[in-house]
Amino acid sequence: MNIILLGPQFSGKGTLARQMVKDFGFVQVSLGDLFRENIQNGTELGKLAQGYMNQGVLVPNEVSMKILEERVKTDDCKKVGVILDGVPRTIEQAEILSKFMNIDAVILLTLPREEIMSRCTGRRTCSKCGEIYNTSFYDKTTCKECGAPLIQRDDDKPESIKTRLEVYDKMTTPLINFYADKLFEVDSTDSSAAYKLVKNFLEGHLK
Repeated sequence: MNIILLGPQFSGKGTLARQMVKDFGFVQVSLGDLFRENIQNGTELGKLAQGYMNQGVLVPNEVSMKILEERVKTDDCKKVGVILDGVPRTIEQAEILSKFMNIDAVILLTLPREEIMSRCTGRRTCSKCGEIYNTSFYDKTTCKECGAPLIQRDDDKPESIKTRLEVYDKMTTPLINFYADKLFEVDSTDSSAAYKLVKNFLEGHLK
């Protein structure tokens, strides 16, 4: 079963994906992670992607989607299925994706804008291992995993989030319409309740 996760910043896509991986054995695939892996491993596609990044331009869809295609065709992705996190971002990418991968469901996480802004002001990221915390639940200044200082990333600041949400609105609305017949919408205000709904949905479809 192959699934796309859609949702605005701070809607809990990463947390939800990790729970789905743990409970069901899905493989989580992020395009950003794939870029980094291919660049670090010196693959031809990685070198190509790095060249565009060095120029400060977006990696073309034909390159990024080819990297994705190679990943989802590996054996581990064929066992239970894949969770696509952060891709596709546009209709063009969705159309390319449809040529090499069948999507069974699209889980759309929704969250009121006031809750998004509340979460963004409290989010802190470990400067070393990348672990994420929120000051509402964890008020220390160092990571409990590795002890490194916690920081607020520039793109997590309110002014940046507003811009990112505007981009999300423009890009995601067409995708919602594109995948209308596969859409499962969940309010992620309460993350535990949201996961229960998703878990019930998956258990019903994986039988």
